[in-house]
Amino acid sequence: MSWFSEGLVFRRLTRLALVLASAGLVAGCFEPLYGERTLNGGPGLRDRLGSVDVAQIEAANGTPEARLAVEIRNALLYDMTGGHGGVSPTHRLVIKLATTKQSVIVDVTSARPDIENYGIDAAYTLTELATGKAVANGTTFAHVSYDIPGGEQRFARARGLRDAESRAAKGIADNIKARLASYFVAGT
Repeated sequence: MSWFSEGLVFRRLTRLALVLASAGLVAGCFEPLYGERTLNGGPGLRDRLGSVDVAQIEAANGTPEARLAVEIRNALLYDMTGGHGGVSPTHRLVIKLATTKQSVIVDVTSARPDIENYGIDAAYTLTELATGKAVANGTTFAHVSYDIPGGEQRFARARGLRDAESRAAKGIADNIKARLASYFVAGT
């Protein structure tokens, strides 16, 4: 081994040791997002999310939007409370939905769509119950596509649409939960 390669190995080992030492020093500075308690002993994110009352999402009865409204609300309630009852609410979440459906690719011989896009746009507002003040609001969306395998399979389009609706609803619930987690941790 030459003098140059020995010096190179020594510098790399020194850098590695420095990185590991600095990682050890700052390891106590980070707080896990979904921890039981905060570093200062306050309630954790799970407890704060569990204190959010998710209002019924308005949709006309008997429509696909009504099923989606229930699916989104149930996904949020389960994700924020872990499936058990929440504590007394300190905040209220109100969500409004709008849906879209577009044909992306159309078969030129039969004029039937081969691929369609389904989208949900949601506007939400988180209100603090003690003051009645809106503390967080925003919009989110989820757009998914689904295939329609042809005219021979009569129910394939309906099942594909329903699966797309469920995937989009789960995406909306995940986006809103992430935004609420950001608000409760960072206050923004």
